[in-house]
Amino acid sequence: MFSRLAQWIIDHRWLSAVLLAAWTVLMAIGHYDPRLILPEPKFEPDRRQAQSKSAPLPASVGSNVNPVRVASGDVIVVAHSDHFFTPDGAEGIRDAVAALESLDHVESVFWMDDAPPLNIFGLPEPILPGRNASATRFVDARERALNHPLVAGQLMSRDTKTLLLMVTIDWLFVTEDADATDRLRDVAAAAAAKVPGANISFAVTGEVPIRVSRASSTRSNERKYQAIGYSIALLIAFILFRGLSSVVIVALAPTMGVFWTLGLLHLIGLDDNPFNSVIVPVLLCMVGFTDGVHMMVQIRRHRADGMSAGDAAKRSIREVGLACWLTSLTTAIGFGSLALAHHETVREFGYCCVIGVLMTFVSVITVIPLACATPLGRRVHSGYGKNLIDKNLSRISVIIDFVLARPRSVSIIAIAATAVLSLITLQLRPDERLTSNLSAGSEATRALAQIDRDFGGMETAEVDISWDSSVAAGDPEIGQVADEVNEVLLSEPLIGNPLSIVNLIAALPGEGQTSARMSMLELLPPPLKQAYYRPVNNRAAVRFRLQDLGIAAYGEVFERIEVQLAEIESRHPRLNIKLDGGAVWRWKNLYQIVVDLALSLGTASLIIFGVLSVVYRSLRLGLISTVPNLFPLAMTGSLLWMVGMNLEIVSVCAFTVCLGIAVDDTIHFLTRYQEELSRGDDEAAAIRRAFIGVGTALVMTTIVLIVGFATALISDARDHRIFASMGILTIGSALFADLVFLPAMLVRFAKPKSSPND
Repeated sequence: MFSRLAQWIIDHRWLSAVLLAAWTVLMAIGHYDPRLILPEPKFEPDRRQAQSKSAPLPASVGSNVNPVRVASGDVIVVAHSDHFFTPDGAEGIRDAVAALESLDHVESVFWMDDAPPLNIFGLPEPILPGRNASATRFVDARERALNHPLVAGQLMSRDTKTLLLMVTIDWLFVTEDADATDRLRDVAAAAAAKVPGANISFAVTGEVPIRVSRASSTRSNERKYQAIGYSIALLIAFILFRGLSSVVIVALAPTMGVFWTLGLLHLIGLDDNPFNSVIVPVLLCMVGFTDGVHMMVQIRRHRADGMSAGDAAKRSIREVGLACWLTSLTTAIGFGSLALAHHETVREFGYCCVIGVLMTFVSVITVIPLACATPLGRRVHSGYGKNLIDKNLSRISVIIDFVLARPRSVSIIAIAATAVLSLITLQLRPDERLTSNLSAGSEATRALAQIDRDFGGMETAEVDISWDSSVAAGDPEIGQVADEVNEVLLSEPLIGNPLSIVNLIAALPGEGQTSARMSMLELLPPPLKQAYYRPVNNRAAVRFRLQDLGIAAYGEVFERIEVQLAEIESRHPRLNIKLDGGAVWRWKNLYQIVVDLALSLGTASLIIFGVLSVVYRSLRLGLISTVPNLFPLAMTGSLLWMVGMNLEIVSVCAFTVCLGIAVDDTIHFLTRYQEELSRGDDEAAAIRRAFIGVGTALVMTTIVLIVGFATALISDARDHRIFASMGILTIGSALFADLVFLPAMLVRFAKPKSSPND
């Protein structure tokens, strides 16, 4: 197949060039898709109906309190000042809130002054007094705020320097992303700045700003990291090949592959994935460059032997075309296995990588031979045999001699090390955090970190207390259980500011235990009471905050809480107590990440094993290839575990990607090994010749891949750095496995032995 393909490409080079040019123009249209210029699609709220400001709210929606708004909102505007309880500070923050509420796309702003009163008469009483109030009134207001359970630790930090403004967006009036991010901050800041002495700073975070920040970072990083990746690839290629024409031709293949891929992803609407901006371009650049290096090494060798440009290109495609196709196929299989994941981001990343790998293969197999057959390729063999790797290949081959002298011992070490490291890798705990793929310096990330410090976190969970009809409304036992649950939560340092009927009753006038004062709940404003106590539904809730430390950090915390809740439930059999909420659900279901990883890697490994067994017509070679392919993954996973890292979404992607890449060197070595074996050489001689034949390319591609992945280490997104680190570790381990473990296992297991070889 590749012989006919090589013949057709070279014999019809002008037609091939026209077809490639037409395809490139089509992909260029994708890069300049109007969607990249016009505002991005807006984030519609989940489980919320957009309403105009003129439409009346349903009567069931309280005007003061909605428990979801208290804990979060579409957007959280974080206000910071040392002067909130001064005339200037109070006026400044009120003007800022009024300015926000005046915006067409802001439905409401819930903040400290909207907290319902806790006086027994239910009279409306704002927390902050007017500008002309006395200093004593401001001192009293500060104390009243600190004693209000819905304010202190919820809407105002306990040092009174930070306020949270919960903004609900009216999505019918949103025209651009900035309406839900920068414009809110700027409008609030401009209004507060008109009051001398207010000195209030503002920042925005929350679900919407985090998502907008993620998308914005994706777009801004895309061209930056492509340029970095291309530049480094060119530099490394120039150092390795010692010839400008070789560098330019090899660089063309991954460049065109990445260009086609990103254009196609834009056209089909898969351009918003957070990994596409940095990981996909760098990844495809490196994958394309590695196959291109193998192709160019062969072309340069044949040109140095006196072949014409066309004949050298044809023969090189025949020799390495199959290996390049197998590496692309197995890499695509590794990426494609991500389609089995439950996480949408992971699935889309897999689809994007499959498309990219196939595009890059087409680029390598066409662009390099065509370019070598043009005047640009006349001097492609310049500098052949003079680069550092060619000069020192004989020194590296000492490794082969050492391994071939001890195949049994090395094989045992390879199998045992892979098994042990795999068991260590399985100890990784699943994890997830809100800001893992955000820039550490972004406004949304910094504001969220401030909420973590001052309020105990933005995300919430709850303990649900329920009972049947045998328990009367207002039963003292309900208050007693809520009090005990509150004590459990307060004993955990990572749990922030529990809020329940216990806190509400404690804020009311009078003394005594919560259980004895349950009747006083009737004195609370209904919207506030129903947020935490609903006797009609036989339910009460104790809500608490969680920091963005990664859900794995809360695993042991949740386990301890559940044990203590079970003890409380055993003492109060009439009530049911359950830990609930989105964070708790994620903790209980994060095992799916591990399942996804195991399923993805297992499926990919089986398919790759099957493909190699069929292509090489040898079940033994398929089995032998599994050890050098799994060893790099096991090594990387073990190092992650040793340094205390967890298994996150990016880790699942990285493991699967690395499997696809790690198998590439194995395929090139095995392909050359079989070719040498077919010439009648014995196994040791075939392995030595295979090493000499592909050793230069293996070392070159490893250097290029490591340097390429290293470019992502400078990204300000944590996920990108993790991905890059795992890639570097895996690629380096893969080279070691292919140069040490694979030759030993070929000698030991490739053919039946009559006696041990050691």
